[in-house]
Amino acid sequence: MLTRQQLQEKIAGGVHILDGATGSNLRNSGMPKGCCSEEWILANPEPLVALQRAYAEAGCQIIYAPTFQGQPIALKRVGLDGQAEAINEALVALSRSAAPGCLIAGDITTLANFCDSWDAACFDLMVENYRRQIHGLIAGGADLLIGETLLYQQEAEAILCAAELEGADAAMYSFTMQPDGSLFSGADAGAALKSLEDSGAVAVGFNCVSADMMTPYLVTKLRRSVKIPLICKPNAGIPTIGSDGMAVYSQTPAEFAEVMAKCKENGATLLGGCCGTTPEYMAAIASL
Repeated sequence: MLTRQQLQEKIAGGVHILDGATGSNLRNSGMPKGCCSEEWILANPEPLVALQRAYAEAGCQIIYAPTFQGQPIALKRVGLDGQAEAINEALVALSRSAAPGCLIAGDITTLANFCDSWDAACFDLMVENYRRQIHGLIAGGADLLIGETLLYQQEAEAILCAAELEGADAAMYSFTMQPDGSLFSGADAGAALKSLEDSGAVAVGFNCVSADMMTPYLVTKLRRSVKIPLICKPNAGIPTIGSDGMAVYSQTPAEFAEVMAKCKENGATLLGGCCGTTPEYMAAIASL
């Protein structure tokens, strides 16, 4: 894994392109809704490899390994909690084979659904689960860690603690948040990002919000709070559910890129996409 300084050097100076959606594209490739995606991908690696190869060809420089819910407590529902480290290791290696010229980020997400409160016991639970996942991500050869679609600052702090315990300090953090710049908890996102910057985060920002006229404003608001690189990874507009039960997102690649161009102007330097985006969307923002 890279050191914090090495990652800082790699993403310094100008804009860098993150990848787009994973889950929505894999569902379009046959992954059943509601399944354990980590388990399905290992049994059916070809769609993931093709998708990430296409992202690399579209100009993406950082690819997220498909380890979103690779924490033991999340894998327990399918009886795979005892294999968490091995699963994360294998999925990172799979992404590396798909995009050998890109940085591979070990993807980590919220554990809020597994916590009844934010007491010390909950924090310890998160740290232990994140630590086991991070151990596997490091073993698989991840270049960095990304805490993604986080809801609460405590989750990011637990990831930070777990990463330090595993000797990893090249980490970025991305929250889902409201257009007014508040977290799911109602806390001020700018203050949360500043706290993470002070704690050594290499980059911070947001993902899984709709790319619309408010997104550039959100970038401006957050840029006032932090000096480190800012992540902007929104959805392709607003989804509607089709007759087949699949989500259809409202924006074309060109419309998405128009919003992202304004986000770039307002100070976002790590640009990518979340739900509904494809390699075509990433190619559109790579050409900005």
